Amino acid sequence: MKQHYDILIIGGGMVGASLAAALIPAGKRLGLSIAVVEAFPMPAAGSAEYQPSYDTRSTALSYGSRLIYEQIGIWPQLREHLCPITNIHVSDKGRFGVSRLSAHDEGVAALGYVVENHWLGQVLMSRLMEDDAAHIDLLCPAEVTDVQTHDALMTVSLLVDDSPQQVTAELVVMADGGRSGLREQLGIGYQQKSYQQHAVVANISPETAHDYIAYERFTDTGPIALLPLEDAPPSASNDAVQPGLHRMGLVWTVPDEQIDEILGLTDKQFIERVHERFGYRAGVFVQVGERFSYPLKLSIADEQVRQGLIVLGNAAHALHPIAGQGYNLALRGVVALAAELIEAREAGVNLGDINHLARFAERVRRDQQKTIGFSDKTMKLFSNDNPLLALGRSAGLQLMDICPMAKTVFARSAMGLDQPTPDLR
Repeated sequence: MKQHYDILIIGGGMVGASLAAALIPAGKRLGLSIAVVEAFPMPAAGSAEYQPSYDTRSTALSYGSRLIYEQIGIWPQLREHLCPITNIHVSDKGRFGVSRLSAHDEGVAALGYVVENHWLGQVLMSRLMEDDAAHIDLLCPAEVTDVQTHDALMTVSLLVDDSPQQVTAELVVMADGGRSGLREQLGIGYQQKSYQQHAVVANISPETAHDYIAYERFTDTGPIALLPLEDAPPSASNDAVQPGLHRMGLVWTVPDEQIDEILGLTDKQFIERVHERFGYRAGVFVQVGERFSYPLKLSIADEQVRQGLIVLGNAAHALHPIAGQGYNLALRGVVALAAELIEAREAGVNLGDINHLARFAERVRRDQQKTIGFSDKTMKLFSNDNPLLALGRSAGLQLMDICPMAKTVFARSAMGLDQPTPDLR
């Protein structure tokens, strides 16, 4: 551990590790010293055990996120264990509106991809331990206890193996998640709105192959998403689903008052309830894995930049999982920040200078407003029982299904292809 770093990243989850990986080539060229502080210990080589953000859940990556990870250099390894989405089927339960998106129609290999978080974590951590990442120190297990501004530097207090340590940095990046205690300690407020819903997440197995189709079905109690996953490997031993079965990732939004009942259902009862809400478009479900749940809130930090400080990922914004845009938005923020830091270092500017950090904040603000606004408005629209609104949204889905131009505009936005990917070289 050095006494000073150019950049100190708090949090080694998907966002923090992606930022560090994005800075490897340019960081080596520019002589950047980077530290990633993580509260959980590094896993043993080849282990599938990673810190909690790399859990049994899955993440939907847009096609634009594929382009980002190609540039970062981890896509060839990442694609070994992920599932493409070639078609998306959107419907409104009890209404006539249906819309379908196709990768073939949009001229791309896939509309998106689904990766299990533990595999994404394994790939990212492996990248940070490669020889060309020697300028990146992984400080773990370690805990940040305090961050203070002193002149043009940030002073960071750490507990490393229960021993207090102190380092300085030009820039501190807080990527420690939506429950960031440090954010509150620093007095960074946030606007928060509860949707009064929980997401129930599980792997579920249809009897027949999913054919790489993702489903989003809106119901009167909240949307249900089904994402295609890799089949369980024949030798699987740590998956709640039997080896060799087809698998899909289920994200089921339920009202708060129903969450205890849903989690208390037997596997058979749970599958029956999913069929009652979703139907049989994906076939008959024959098995379900362990269920997890978390409350759904819209949360936006009041400040995302200060002198010497950036708030990134879920610590900056958390949105409803509808349309699966949360992590893709965070990843676009990661590469925008990486590009800004490379530009600042090349210009000889202090990386914590508020002027260039404000420029970064302005660059990502429009994307955040558009993505968060779409997620929030869609949730409100499809949770409204007003008959006229219900008729209008069904008509809108049907109209988009028969209008190729409207479908392409929507698809390109959902794939993250409506804006350029920054150059990280």
